[in-house]
Amino acid sequence: MEGRGDTPAEAFEQTAMALTAVVTDPATLRDEVSVPIRCRAPDLDLLLFEWLNAVVYEMATGRRLFGGFRVRITDGELTGEARGEAVDVSRHTPAVEVKGATFTELSVRRDDDGRWRARCVLDV
Repeated sequence: MEGRGDTPAEAFEQTAMALTAVVTDPATLRDEVSVPIRCRAPDLDLLLFEWLNAVVYEMATGRRLFGGFRVRITDGELTGEARGEAVDVSRHTPAVEVKGATFTELSVRRDDDGRWRARCVLDV
């Protein structure tokens, strides 16, 4: 999966949206709860890995799906927010359960057009 943005933070937000899209249509989700997420890593690649796995953890332990994300990255620390709601199987019809982000194809890079691309493979 992949996310793109003008900044690494925007690319991280879009990658989390792609994670949600693997499970259900993000357009079906309501902003009923906001969950803060913080993580730290020595580089952007590992920070993406930590971010996505933190989102997966919050989805699994809180039995929630998220359709909105905010990310701020400063000095190797990510301060974020995931907005969504409790899983309603009849309305969300989840396709799979994401187990986590992997190191496979893990990268956060600036493309030739100057935009940031964040990507990795999920374990489902």
